Amino acid sequence: TGLPMGGGKGGSDFDPKGKSEAEVRRFCQSFMTQLCRYIDASTDVPAGDIGVGGREIGFMYGQYKLLSNKHGEGVLTGKSLAFGGIHLRPEATGYGTVYMAKHAIEDKLKKSLDGTRCAISGSGNVAQYAAEMLMLLGAKVVTISDSNGVLVFENGMTSDDFDKFLDAKQVGRIRLGALEGSVSGKYIPDQSPWTLPDVQVDFAFPCATQNEIDEAGASLLMKKGCMGVFEGANLPVTAEGQNVFRTDRTFLYIPGKAANAGGVGVSGLEM
Repeated sequence: TGLPMGGGKGGSDFDPKGKSEAEVRRFCQSFMTQLCRYIDASTDVPAGDIGVGGREIGFMYGQYKLLSNKHGEGVLTGKSLAFGGIHLRPEATGYGTVYMAKHAIEDKLKKSLDGTRCAISGSGNVAQYAAEMLMLLGAKVVTISDSNGVLVFENGMTSDDFDKFLDAKQVGRIRLGALEGSVSGKYIPDQSPWTLPDVQVDFAFPCATQNEIDEAGASLLMKKGCMGVFEGANLPVTAEGQNVFRTDRTFLYIPGKAANAGGVGVSGLEM
């Protein structure tokens, strides 16, 4: 985007699964106590990523305010509106990825997303809102996933399925496997959307983590007739997987540097 927001990446080995909100809050506060000396609106501006959503950003920003005695600085993005956040920041990355896909498909393939079968990996912020926008544009969302397995919606996720999925992740904070039986999808443990040979996919939206589509996954997508991959996550396709996609000049492959830049763009407005 050209925005001067730094390019640092970092994290921790803290596993929030099964932790109480108080435990997560205390960790976020301790983490910010050490991190605060390395970040600034003119140095590096962190935002949420895997395991870090609005709740965690709020905990960290509260600690930053306590330590710095400053409020309103754009030192973290993805904040709640009460802390100086911006409307549509949670949706920005997922929506932007789908908008990029829409325009590329219409321009290069002369097709529409309407009625197409779209596979999404992940169940976090990016995956949630990519699924929402795809459904609004008439596409069928056939998969969502987490680190334990994948939910497959053979006929596409319904609006009721989506509401239950969103509640499970944003409120209940439960694993996707717990949703089986309450949604129309079938849960398959220990798999990802890129390892399922029987799920037909027109377009793929990897929105989970880095290196999730390897050479075998890319080859399987091509074999199933997938026409494009749009990266919602950062570096979700390995170098070997990228080489597979590039063997077909008509295949649409848009890396995350462009496809998921909507989040960074709105973060710039938040600052």
